[in-house]
Amino acid sequence: MTQPFRLEFQVRDYELDMQGIVNNGVYFNYLEHARHEYLQAKGVDFAALTRDGIHLVVIRSELDYKAPLKSGDRFVVEVTTERLGKVRFGFRQRVIRLADDKVMLEGLVTGTALNERGRPYISPAIESLF
Repeated sequence: MTQPFRLEFQVRDYELDMQGIVNNGVYFNYLEHARHEYLQAKGVDFAALTRDGIHLVVIRSELDYKAPLKSGDRFVVEVTTERLGKVRFGFRQRVIRLADDKVMLEGLVTGTALNERGRPYISPAIESLF
């Protein structure tokens, strides 16, 4: 198994809810940013695909919140990919607090690509991830 892609973050105060923990919706932003950086690191140009009429879309998100992040916490988001079907792929992602390597969130974000006609299509760039 290959090593996961890792991207480091730090919790910002404005990401907290009234309980003083990261709002559950903020995790979607962390995960999306890490996926985009992962694609770029793998040579997949998200913007170029869009210009070429290929749109990467999320069709399902499954997130298991294990423990809350708090203000100032430093953490990484890990990303690995897997093929889930002929035209579906998954991003397995974990949020890990760096202070103690505790897994704070585990998720599977399922996506596909749509061609210029809106039909599912796996481009060679996406195929190269598997």
